Amino acid sequence: MMKLHIFAALSFGLIAAPVVALAGNGADILKSQCISCHATVKPEKPGLDHIWERKGPDLYYAGSKFNKPWLVKWLQDPVRIRPAGELYRKHVKPGDKEDVVDESTLTPHMKLAKADAEAVADALMALTGPAGLVNKGAFKGGKVSMTMGSMFFNKLRGCGACHMAKAGTGGLSGPELYTGGERLQADYIYSYIKDPQKFDPGVWMPTLNLAEPDLQRLTGYILQLSAPEGK
Repeated sequence: MMKLHIFAALSFGLIAAPVVALAGNGADILKSQCISCHATVKPEKPGLDHIWERKGPDLYYAGSKFNKPWLVKWLQDPVRIRPAGELYRKHVKPGDKEDVVDESTLTPHMKLAKADAEAVADALMALTGPAGLVNKGAFKGGKVSMTMGSMFFNKLRGCGACHMAKAGTGGLSGPELYTGGERLQADYIYSYIKDPQKFDPGVWMPTLNLAEPDLQRLTGYILQLSAPEGK
């Protein structure tokens, strides 16, 4: 029987999969189906080895990262977030001019029935991680100019080398961000940009040492990418 990795495609690729009703509570589903690919408790020895070996992103702080409505929706109809899976170097092959994503290496993902998606989302939202990981109230909610935000994102800070702010445009090694505002909590975005090593010791995303106005600007821009003005 094929083993079901419910959350692998939070970072992996997807192919068509049937809707599956697991008829269990969210915590049980997490325990039985997700821990082979994701850390639902903080790793004892976080670092580059953990990042290299994991099959999907850590979920022990999912409740401080994701928006619940997005989780419920995504679990019923998952789409790829990381164009080249996790870890990027494991899922690319040489192309004519540059590396291309090797689709054959990306793990398929199943869809959950609505009741199970809601139960799992509840369980994930209860996983808030250690105190102080996310700076609550850090983002002040100000609107930003999409033109200036795009310039800052793509040219001044080079975020577009790893991330896509628009489908089909940008880097493949990091998660796409054009659904970031729908998917991610504002304070998580701010906190991760400010200090990615706090979440993933050894991760290749640099600590940019941004000034507070720039942290606010970049967070606001990513949030607005999902809004009508960002389309």
